[in-house]
Amino acid sequence: MINNILKDKPTKLFVGFAAFFVANALIAECIGGKLFSLEKIFGGVSANITLFGQSGLSFNLTCGVLLWPLEFILTDIVNEFYGPKAVKQISYIAVGLIGYAFLMFYIAMQVPAADFWIGSKKDSGIPNMQDAFTGIFGQGMWIILGSLTAFVVSQLVDVTVFHRIKRITGEKWVWLRATGSTLVSQLVDSFVVLFIAFKIGNGWSWQLVLAICLVNYTYKFTMAIVLTPLIYLIEGWIERYVGHDVAKKMKRTAMGQEPDAFSNIPTAG
Repeated sequence: MINNILKDKPTKLFVGFAAFFVANALIAECIGGKLFSLEKIFGGVSANITLFGQSGLSFNLTCGVLLWPLEFILTDIVNEFYGPKAVKQISYIAVGLIGYAFLMFYIAMQVPAADFWIGSKKDSGIPNMQDAFTGIFGQGMWIILGSLTAFVVSQLVDVTVFHRIKRITGEKWVWLRATGSTLVSQLVDSFVVLFIAFKIGNGWSWQLVLAICLVNYTYKFTMAIVLTPLIYLIEGWIERYVGHDVAKKMKRTAMGQEPDAFSNIPTAG
């Protein structure tokens, strides 16, 4: 039985997508503690934006946003070929493993450090390795809660919007359902994480939360548009890999149109 599973191309694809999805989400959370200046990457000066009475805003973003656009693209691909249940399943797995990772980070921070290790990087400008370790991995509980909640909510929104658009457009206009669902879900994601982590957790004003939300969403909106062609490239590769007929039936099954679509299709690789 296991050999048949390993030879089934749609199954192998799903395992690969699920593994990348979870790993990508976990890495994004781990590197999210660092902020970077988008303007500096392109050699520019601070944008100095004013929104809702909040001045001096610029594109200082968490490094996690470098990976999240890929996460939403993969969500749309899984949605297209495997359906909403598959997206929800890998999303819940990702959240569970991210929560597990944060728990392990917390335990690692509490374990007494070896004396020689604490000062082992003084020559490199790090006087206390324990403080450095805690500073990197010790994200606040409100940030963790906000991030995980935003991830789950935005994924559910993405699934819902994607399939509502697809029921209207059918197989046409992949760009509309993929990009449209991503634009809506990333707006939700941007707002929820800021609301929980900084409005509730740190008492930020509504004006500041909304201003930073719009700045962050501007980046995500732009990336969603720029990366739209990648969805067509991936879909084209999938159709070549599993075959046009299998890919077509996978899409129909994802929409609940053919529950037994794969029962008589040889997909051995």
